[in-house]
Amino acid sequence: MTAQTVAEPKAYATALDSPTRFHHLLIAEWIKLWSLCSTYWVLGIGPLAVIGINVNSALSNADRLAHQPELPPAPPPGRPELPQMLFDPLASVFVDPAWQLLMVIAGSVGAIAVFGEYTSGLIRTTFAAVPARRAVMTAKVAVMAAVMLVLGTVIAGASFGVTQAILRDHHGMSIGDPGALRAVAASALLAPLCALVGMALGALIRHAAGTVVAVVGVLLLLPTLFMGETYRWVKEIGNAMPLTAWRALVQNPGRDYSVDKYPVSVTEGWIVFGAWSLVAAAVAVAVVRHRDV
Repeated sequence: MTAQTVAEPKAYATALDSPTRFHHLLIAEWIKLWSLCSTYWVLGIGPLAVIGINVNSALSNADRLAHQPELPPAPPPGRPELPQMLFDPLASVFVDPAWQLLMVIAGSVGAIAVFGEYTSGLIRTTFAAVPARRAVMTAKVAVMAAVMLVLGTVIAGASFGVTQAILRDHHGMSIGDPGALRAVAASALLAPLCALVGMALGALIRHAAGTVVAVVGVLLLLPTLFMGETYRWVKEIGNAMPLTAWRALVQNPGRDYSVDKYPVSVTEGWIVFGAWSLVAAAVAVAVVRHRDV
């Protein structure tokens, strides 16, 4: 018997004796989430790994900048100047592998919260206690989004603070610098967005391995498939992916690295974030409401 097996009937016990309020469902979903041992492991080790990758990037850049040779003297008249590499301290915070790992972690936790109940059969207990499926799923979505928002804020804030402290002698940024707050906010919101996508896929697939593969495929592989710029419609599909939107939102406005023919604007990036979150939440609620357990 798992911890969730014991927590489930207790969490919904009051629903059998008195009218169920929405805050009762929120409490129940909170208990169920933290009754799983995997929640502690994933949400404990995962953030450390993400922050560690970013900190290692900052340490490597700081060491390289501290030992780089001085700039050569200006070339004689008529000789072209050698291109100089511009260091971007914001890039040390938002290293692609670190935040892609966060996307997989958040998406997997969101998926487990849904398919875990189906694979164990506990979803029948839930709906027997509270037949209002839409209310139950809405509470699950709300709890998951809140937990992941806190997690994302901690990871983004810690990554930014530690990496910029390491780079303080190499033009490290403060949160008030252009683009810094936007980048931290986008990275914090990336966690709940991916968790909601995971919940929607978990409700659709209801299988552990299949859902995790789908999470990785939708969040990480699809943007790669639509990177080409030969056809604009292909690129625009890629621009509508969360990973692509996140990259646009964390880009330093003081550095122009964009070589995209069809770049993603900041406004478009926020729209993608909002649209994916709303659609994923709606799909999770609708699927659970209309499909048999």
